[in-house]
Amino acid sequence: MLAALLLLGTAATATARPGDKLLNRPYADLKRLHLGFSVGMHFQDLSFTHNGYVTPEGEQWVAEVPGFSPGFCVNVLGDLRLHRYFNLRLSPGMYFGSKNVTMIDYTGGGEQKRKQDIKSAYVAVPLDLKISGERLGNWRPYATVGAMAPFDVSKKRSEPLMFKSADAYLTVGFGVDFYLPFFKLNPEIKFCFGLTDILRHDRPDLEDDPETFKMTQSLQKVKSNMVVLTFYFE
Repeated sequence: MLAALLLLGTAATATARPGDKLLNRPYADLKRLHLGFSVGMHFQDLSFTHNGYVTPEGEQWVAEVPGFSPGFCVNVLGDLRLHRYFNLRLSPGMYFGSKNVTMIDYTGGGEQKRKQDIKSAYVAVPLDLKISGERLGNWRPYATVGAMAPFDVSKKRSEPLMFKSADAYLTVGFGVDFYLPFFKLNPEIKFCFGLTDILRHDRPDLEDDPETFKMTQSLQKVKSNMVVLTFYFE
């Protein structure tokens, strides 16, 4: 028995080369299904399309998002292996954030301004196809393409601009799998492009308030965009 162990040890030493690195979790990618979770931050933006509306007083209002405030997100992850290079990932979670919108009347020299802080709490369901490259030691690059359906569950109140609760995003992302001794760490950046007009054009609550309704009247459509930086633990 001792002779057999010595023989195996000698063979392993002979095949090992100086500089070889130990592969962490060498069979992690062979699992059919595995679970995980993620935490991260995101930045929300709005894309405005103006219609050139001029008020009876000659004002022409323009909307913009002058800055970005980071938000927080947390997700659970289900990963289904389809092929050596392809995985299907479902990662429902919560996205908490805000956007600051400034409305400016440029016909008056830009002196008239109205600001609105828009807070949101999204229940989001991202579905992505993960396309991985070859594993290089203890890391492996990948890209994702997919879609995300967010639903805003924050409490609504009457504001100059109001938005629909449901939206849809087309998403593209890039990341790296780092194979650590006890788990995989996946830093990932994802770009989310809104597909629908989220502005509420019908505002019966502002029928008696034309000074506020002119903000909505100045916009043809509004689309939402988002950049998400996420750290997955698998």
